[in-house]
Formats: sequence, C-alpha cells, structure tokens
Amino acid sequence: MGKCCKCNSRLLCMCLLPCMMTGHLLVYIMVSIFVTISYTPPKITIHYVAPGISANSSALASHPLHPFWNLRLEDSALWNQMQHAWDRLHNPILLGNTTGMMRNPKAKLISKIEDECLSDCMAPCSVPRVHGLDSFPEQMRAFIRSMHCREYPLLINQPGLCRKNSSLDSPMLVMAIKSQMGNFENRQAIRETWGRSGLVSGESKKKGGLVRTLFLLGRQDSSTGPHPDLTNLLELENRRYGDILQWDFRDTFFNLTLKDLLFWHWLQQYCPTATFVFKGDDDVFVRTSALLDYLHVQWEEHILWRAFSNDTDMNLFVGDVINNAMPNREPSTKYYIPGSFYKGGYPPYAGGGGVVYSVSLALRLKKVSERVRLFPIDDVYLGMCLHRLGLSPSHHPGFLTFDLPEADRGNPCAYKSVLLVHRRSPNEMLMLWKRLKNLPGHC
Repeated sequence: MGKCCKCNSRLLCMCLLPCMMTGHLLVYIMVSIFVTISYTPPKITIHYVAPGISANSSALASHPLHPFWNLRLEDSALWNQMQHAWDRLHNPILLGNTTGMMRNPKAKLISKIEDECLSDCMAPCSVPRVHGLDSFPEQMRAFIRSMHCREYPLLINQPGLCRKNSSLDSPMLVMAIKSQMGNFENRQAIRETWGRSGLVSGESKKKGGLVRTLFLLGRQDSSTGPHPDLTNLLELENRRYGDILQWDFRDTFFNLTLKDLLFWHWLQQYCPTATFVFKGDDDVFVRTSALLDYLHVQWEEHILWRAFSNDTDMNLFVGDVINNAMPNREPSTKYYIPGSFYKGGYPPYAGGGGVVYSVSLALRLKKVSERVRLFPIDDVYLGMCLHRLGLSPSHHPGFLTFDLPEADRGNPCAYKSVLLVHRRSPNEMLMLWKRLKNLPGHC
C-alpha cells in the first residue's frame, strides 16, 4: 500500500511539473509584453545647432547620421590612407599582427617616408610616388611636404608667464591668440581691451580670476609673400609686453593647426596648473568678465560632480558648433580641400574664431593628437581630436561667429548675452570696449 502511494505521488509530480513550467513561462511572457507596451523612451533634448558654413543660411544643420571615424581605407585620398595606416598601427587588437600592413605597399611606402621625414623635420619633406601630387595647389603641396613635422624650436618663449608678478599660484584663464608678425595693431587693441593680463573681475563683481594673454606666432619670411622685415619690431614688442610665443615654422593659413599642437606642448611644460584656455583669432572681441562668470559656474558644477564620481577630468569644450560640414571643393577659396587629399565629411567642430576648453582636456587633446594626422583646417582638426577622445564640442549661443544682426551692432544692450563676436577691427574693439562698460547696469 505504501509503495503504491509513493508511485502515485511521483507520477502526479511528473504530470504537474510541465504545467508549472508552462505557467511560469506564460507569466514571464505577459510581464515582458506589459513592460514593453508601457515603456516610454527618455526624452532627448535637441540642442541648438549653428547654421551651416554660410552667414546667410537660415537652415539648421541636422544631426550627424553616420560616425565620422571610418577605418575603411580610401584609396583615392591621401589623408585617409595615412590615417588608416596609423589606426591599424595603434589598434591594440592588431598590434600583434603586422601582416596586413606589410601586404599593403602604400602603407609600407607611407611608413618609409615618415621615417625619413621624422629623422630631419627641418629639411624639405615630400611624399613621392603619390598619384596626382602635382595636381594639388602649391599651398596644399607645401602642407603635405611638412605634415609629418610636429616639433619646431621656440624663437620667443615666456617660461615664467603663468607665475609672473602675482602671488596667485596659476591663472584661471589663459588667452591663446593666434596672430601674425604684421598684426601689431590687433595685438595692441586686444592688450588695451578684452585681453588685458592680470586679475580681472567678473561682471557679477563677486568673483574674477587671473588672466594671462599670449599671442601665438610663426615665422614670416619671403616664402609666404613679400613682407617687410619686422623681426626687430617684434623683438621690441616682446621686450615691452612679454606675451609672445613664436616658433620656427612658416606662418601660413594651413599651418594654423601647428599653433594648437605647439601651444599644448608649451602649456603642459610651463602652465599645466591653469584651469581654462581661450583659443581664438586676433580679430574677435571677447567679453572677458562675462566669460569668467560663465567659467566659474562651470567649475562649481564640476566640483559638485567630482564629489559624487571618480571622474576628475573636466571635459569642457565650448564654442559655435557646426555639424555635418563637408570639405570645400571650390579651388578658388582658401579653405579648398581636394578630394584626392581628403574624402568624407567633417566631424562636429567649433569654428568661427574662438573656443574655450579646460586645461585638463587640452592635455588630453595633446596626447590624442599624436594619433591623428595633421589636417590643414585647424578648427576641423580640433573636432577630429575631440572625436577620437569620444567627445563632442558643446554649443553656446553667446559665441556669435556670424556677428549680430546689422541693426543691433550699434546697440550696447544687444551684447548682454554675447561672450564672443567675430569680426572686429582694432578701432572697433576700442570703441566697443568703451560702449560696453557697466553694461549690466544699463540694460
């Protein structure tokens, strides 16, 4: 009798087990369906995107549809070939396998050329046997001949600028202004207005910061055109103001990227404890006090964020952001990039004369730039380096790279929310500086 009960119990369990499993499966399916139906995706905030590359464009640039960094080798574009070779060289998965590189004769040629160029960067550096090189404009050929060279001697240095005549440890803001030897009026107008070095108060009058201004110059010689010899005047200017950095490379439009790279090296060596960098052209006007107020807010938010996370790096990079830009294929413009040199679109970048970023990010940009080929458009190159770090520039509507509406340019109150405006002549800088004094109290 006992054995029969045990057998019946086992039989009952075996019959019920599939039913229980099926029931659990039905419950799981019903719960999954309910969660899927009730799920609401998070709302994505659409930030303002700067209008295209034309000041008259009313259409907003759309969001990028495809990733910028593409490892596919473009046989018809020199920059893409060379970047692809570097991508493979620095890819940790492929480091142990050089077979693919050795099979590619173009990659072997590029590697051989680079070894020769890097051994003597001051000598002419060419890329022979590249199809169509002679068809490039002279400006592009000159860039290609020296694009492997990243180190140039300093002709004028300011090693003590970040600690000069101040008891403060380091500057809150370093103003790095790209200029040329002949642009003395621009530099002087900046020194007398928004680029004054020293302790600058914010518009709130509560906080300010130590500001140091530097002008970034290359060498001007006969190869860049007929210019008078201004070397002696530049030496006098430097002795008077002590705010010039000059390197021994040709100061051309396509070499502006070098000023970013060489300034990052200088910053790491002589001013790594500064907090922020403004990098801009010498024909912009900056409301420095308002910019300091903005940077104080960003810094306080970073301190709060740092208290709740392990991330100590501040990834601030702000300007007038342009998305989905394409290379200019018009040979008559100074921005002309031939399709045989570069193929594809540009990553998001901040352009138009001025950007602000944290020094901690500047040092990371310096490091990652060692794996990004030099590009002749400096704003685009910064976007490439940011993209390589997995970051994107942040847009700020106060960076008016296309200027105010013409009817508002004479109204001081129209500048109340402006941080930067482009372009202004030296005389216009001086006039605007006087008009904008005590702006918050008048508007």
